[in-house]
Amino acid sequence: MRQKLNLITLGVKDLAVSLAFYRDGLGWKPSNASQNDIVFFDLGGVGLALFPRKLLAEDVTVNAEGTGFSGITLAHNAKSVEEVDAVLSKAEKAGATIVKEAQNVFWGGYSGYFSDPDGHLWEVAWNPMIGFDEKDALLL
Repeated sequence: MRQKLNLITLGVKDLAVSLAFYRDGLGWKPSNASQNDIVFFDLGGVGLALFPRKLLAEDVTVNAEGTGFSGITLAHNAKSVEEVDAVLSKAEKAGATIVKEAQNVFWGGYSGYFSDPDGHLWEVAWNPMIGFDEKDALLL
């Protein structure tokens, strides 16, 4: 198997609400590949999809009523401390819940967390030990 992640699909309760959060609130542009029951966002080489939670659970053949911490977070790596604060503010204005205010963290960076309308956790972080290439791809 190639060491590559191509697509992350978030199961959402209400596709219209989630689309409004990401498109209108965060300013993300849906891909033309989007259809009635699924919305795609091109994240620069990795895609993010929004798909009804019930339909996604049916496809996986699991119960859709998961509860508690899912054991996964998504991350937006910022280029500065100021960008972390700006992204968290924009997310909150779009309807996100700030779960952890931005702060200096044990690993030497600065980060905070928000949850989207479906409770998916996003970390917004500035990490002084990583950078970006000319196409804004993360350099690890």
